[in-house]
Amino acid sequence: MGEERSVRVPAGAVTLEGTVSVPEASRGIVVFAHGSGSSRMSPRNRHVAWTLQQAGLATLLIDLLTAAEEVIRFDIELLARRLVGITDWLGKTPDTRDLRLGYFGASTGAGAALVAAAERPDAVGAIVSRGGRPDLAGPALARVRAPTLLIVGGHDYPVIKMNRDALAQLRVEAQLEVVPGAGHLFEEPGKLEVVAGLARQWFERYLPPA
Repeated sequence: MGEERSVRVPAGAVTLEGTVSVPEASRGIVVFAHGSGSSRMSPRNRHVAWTLQQAGLATLLIDLLTAAEEVIRFDIELLARRLVGITDWLGKTPDTRDLRLGYFGASTGAGAALVAAAERPDAVGAIVSRGGRPDLAGPALARVRAPTLLIVGGHDYPVIKMNRDALAQLRVEAQLEVVPGAGHLFEEPGKLEVVAGLARQWFERYLPPA
């Protein structure tokens, strides 16, 4: 695995704090877009990131909001703009610019990831949503070109319906995986490992080595 290091990414008038890991001979890089009330230190996202690193994927865990902005909850356009800025930054950074890029979005971060992917169709190669709100991407869903995997807990009933509705609007290779016995946060024993395994398979499939 690559050594983890801190990065600061300019995004308009603010600077975002992140943690990047680039394993040797990385096959691609996955940017984590967390949901409201979470951060780059989320143990759930860090667990998934570790699994992806084992597969030779670089990862970037980054706070899409500054500390002063954490009161913001559902400004999907703002979060998507930040993701687009991060994507452009990665495309100019020497150790990541040649890597195919994917998004891993959780909760509201999934909606933002889909909007950003629609804005950068040539840069984004795959998307995975964990307990996400893809419905918040609205009309952008029809413009997404990256293969998309939606993962939802079997007990997360309202979010299952939101994901099914969003799946019907996607015009690309897309799949809905309902994890039996899991709630919204996949806190039940073994369920987060299922999520990480599904994400790993999806990114290995759609982020081929350069």
